[in-house]
Amino acid sequence: MPVKTKAADTTALPLGKRIRRAYFGRSVHEVAPDLIGAALLVNGVGGIIVEVEAYHHTEPAAHSFNGPTPRNRVMFGPPGFLYVYRSYGIHWCMNFVCEAEGSASAVLLRALEPTHGLAAMRRRRDVDDPRMLCSGPGKLTQALGITHAQNGFSLDAPPFALYARVGDVEVATGIRIGLTKAVELPWRYGLKGSRFLSKPFAA
Repeated sequence: MPVKTKAADTTALPLGKRIRRAYFGRSVHEVAPDLIGAALLVNGVGGIIVEVEAYHHTEPAAHSFNGPTPRNRVMFGPPGFLYVYRSYGIHWCMNFVCEAEGSASAVLLRALEPTHGLAAMRRRRDVDDPRMLCSGPGKLTQALGITHAQNGFSLDAPPFALYARVGDVEVATGIRIGLTKAVELPWRYGLKGSRFLSKPFAA
């Protein structure tokens, strides 16, 4: 059954076991679906992860495909760190580095169901509807206060706190969004039926 939370309730969310950096030292294709239903808090603000995309260094949509650069060097480091980049010169995107050091694979966070710190998110986003707070990678980083200043931060130390999902979830899969390369790969994962996705999955 999908994780059930109340978007306006900042106390009812049952938090699971803390996720540590070792969790990310696995295949990106294992980590990405496992993150659906997990909880992410940044300085106590956040919610349930409901949508992610996997990127592997062997495919051309990954920033690491052509090797290390000053921009993507965090991806080549050890797993369990945050990789933040600017998309289209407009908004920040946050990624969790996965696999062994040198693999340069990562999970892009696309959407959260907000459960903690909604007042802060509404202030940062200047919107009231909880479904509009974190329903996209740029919206999500704005709501959580993520910028390039957090690039390279450890995911198991403040300001970050990650918690494993509680109970079973039904994970939907589909092709990734907004790409011009490797568009056929079904490496987008989401919480089936969630109202907080950036885009519905095909039936």
